[in-house]
Amino acid sequence: MFDAIVFAVLTCGLVPRSALEIDDASQTRIDKIANLIGECRWGIHDISRVELNEHGLPRFNMPLELGLFLGAKRFGGSGQRGKTCLVLDSDPFRFQRFISDIAGQDVTPHGGEIGRVITAIRNWLSGSLPESEPGIPGGLEIARWFRRFQDDLPALCQELRIEVHELTFTDNVRIMSKWLCASNRQRRHEGAMAARP
Repeated sequence: MFDAIVFAVLTCGLVPRSALEIDDASQTRIDKIANLIGECRWGIHDISRVELNEHGLPRFNMPLELGLFLGAKRFGGSGQRGKTCLVLDSDPFRFQRFISDIAGQDVTPHGGEIGRVITAIRNWLSGSLPESEPGIPGGLEIARWFRRFQDDLPALCQELRIEVHELTFTDNVRIMSKWLCASNRQRRHEGAMAARP
């Protein structure tokens, strides 16, 4: 699911950010997250990730990060007030059972389906990006590209002499970006060939 989110953000022309990109042991994780939130205008928060651990306790990292983002928007300076976010959950009203204070927020359900996550991100960013941005393909098309990318990933990793499970966040973003650029060139070439008389 995380890789699909990263892929969708890249396809929409933005640079995905994550605390996973920062490998600095002198910084606490919450500081890394807070700094990223301060730097980013857009935020995606999938609060479906509150599964129980082996002690029967939920993980509330995602709702906490959403709270930081909303706090930055509400109480930050003028540069923070333009923030916009997408809140995702598996079911439309599930979040009300564990974080009822955001009952007024629009939460987008994805049902655990990658295609729905990609479409939600695409539609949200399509309405949020400046009008000067070129048109973004539809969610179903981006989901098809993501499946092709996943099929190609083992071969791409073999070329780089790295195992798929060894990829860092930064490695993954670079490989996705390179794949998208090559695929865009291929699609443009195929379109040009089809347009010839």
